[in-house]
Amino acid sequence: MKKIEAIIKPFKLDEVKDALNEIGIQGMTVTEVKGFGRQKGHTELYRGAEYVVDFIPKIKVEIVISDALAEKVVRTVEQVAKTGKIGDGKIFVYSVDEVVRIRTGERGESAV
Repeated sequence: MKKIEAIIKPFKLDEVKDALNEIGIQGMTVTEVKGFGRQKGHTELYRGAEYVVDFIPKIKVEIVISDALAEKVVRTVEQVAKTGKIGDGKIFVYSVDEVVRIRTGERGESAV
């Protein structure tokens, strides 16, 4: 199994969710996060005062799926979340050793 973790721009969330739904992905965890990479934040103006925003708001989408679907999910998120501008985000792929569904005790891919 694989865990796909995608850091994307907030306004892309609905598009990514819908695209993943279309390819059969039923579950995901979404978290509002803040961070920066090469983008290094930006300067904003508020009530005439300039201030630096070091951490940019992002969305983290986490999905655990079978190995067979991993590449399809990565390609889908990459295509849908891409704007072509700095700060589009990153996708990380991790190996998952075990999954346990708490309610039923199921283990492995059947628990996903």
